[in-house]
Amino acid sequence: MRLVTLFFAVSATIAILAAKSVAEFDESTSLRGVSHFLAEQSLKANVQCDKFPRICRLKNSPGPDCCKKKCVNVKTDRFNCGMCGHKCKYAEICCKGQCVNASFDKRNCGGCNNKCKKGEFCAYGMCNYA
Repeated sequence: MRLVTLFFAVSATIAILAAKSVAEFDESTSLRGVSHFLAEQSLKANVQCDKFPRICRLKNSPGPDCCKKKCVNVKTDRFNCGMCGHKCKYAEICCKGQCVNASFDKRNCGGCNNKCKKGEFCAYGMCNYA
């Protein structure tokens, strides 16, 4: 019973410290000097990037850009390709911030930056000779 009580006390202390660090975190605060543990706790505490845009530049963030309160990479995200809210069509993928059809695009055949050689064309994501 004492072990369970001790576990809850330690858990509550950690939660209070994490909440306090998130509350004190503002836009002018640099992440330099913040421990890796506190940075991870900030991400896990549902800190939204519209209030704290620097949260998107942390190590384990999905991307450096903030779109609709979520961290994304506008160079690769299909739902925010090139800018927030710009969705690629069903058969398209986002390569370098542009929607491309990887099935037929010569410069992105089968995936981003897969270029077909001279004289080849892209059909169904594979480079073929003409």
